[in-house]
Amino acid sequence: MARVKRGVTTHARHRKILKLAKGYRGRSSTNFRIAIERVEKALRYAYRDRRAKKRNFRALWIQRINAGARLNGLTYSRFMSGLKKAGIELDRKVLSDIAIREPATFKSLVDQAAQALKAA
Repeated sequence: MARVKRGVTTHARHRKILKLAKGYRGRSSTNFRIAIERVEKALRYAYRDRRAKKRNFRALWIQRINAGARLNGLTYSRFMSGLKKAGIELDRKVLSDIAIREPATFKSLVDQAAQALKAA
């Protein structure tokens, strides 16, 4: 059986990891054994934080909606309840954007929510 030399595949694997480690400080970007640990940890952080990012944005949107609703005399929870009862189905991202960019439109939404709360 012929002898298998694995230099090409090893070199490719090392090059792939070192490419991902580009920009890291010290030997983390040049030494394969250290780079592989740093890259694996970085990939774990990236995976975790892609999910955390969604939570953070939702929290931000809720804070903005709450601020806009309170300026118009309702709390966040009463506002959202009123919107649901009024049959207005806008997600928090859109409501947040409206609260910031179009205060007059947001005020009309708050008024509609308040009307729906009184009617119910």
